[in-house]
Amino acid sequence: MPSFEEYFAARRAAMVRFAYLLTGDSHRAQDVVQEVFARLYLHWPRVERAHSIDAYVKKAIVRQFLSWRRLRANGESVMAVLPDVPAPTDKADDITTRDTMWTALALLPRQQRAVMVLRYYEDLDTAGIAATLGCTQSTVRMHSAAALAKLRALIVQPYVPGSQA
Repeated sequence: MPSFEEYFAARRAAMVRFAYLLTGDSHRAQDVVQEVFARLYLHWPRVERAHSIDAYVKKAIVRQFLSWRRLRANGESVMAVLPDVPAPTDKADDITTRDTMWTALALLPRQQRAVMVLRYYEDLDTAGIAATLGCTQSTVRMHSAAALAKLRALIVQPYVPGSQA
């Protein structure tokens, strides 16, 4: 088993990338991962006995993200459009499509976004997502269906700042 320092050095960047998909913001992703690793350090002997350390850490990151969003819900707001985005004419079509998807993903409620990231980035099945989120498989399917419906609606009718999404 790796020591905490070895695991941290080897997997920190991957965990920040995973958290970025959940948060949509690199600074928030780093904050979430930092908080998780600080807690993991205190309980490392128990963590290293886990069947899969990566799965344990990712579950902690998802839970920290969900908890963090609840705690910060009243003080911060997610912007649909960043003010420093280059003009659309400067982008290739694939970048524009990716940005449209990121914008739509950012508009999803936190539970739905977590389900989408776990399904399409982590490639977990419904049972794996349910285990990670600590809910039932039917709840996962409900969040997935609602998220996909909202994403389809947002892609067909793009979000316009100042309008109701």
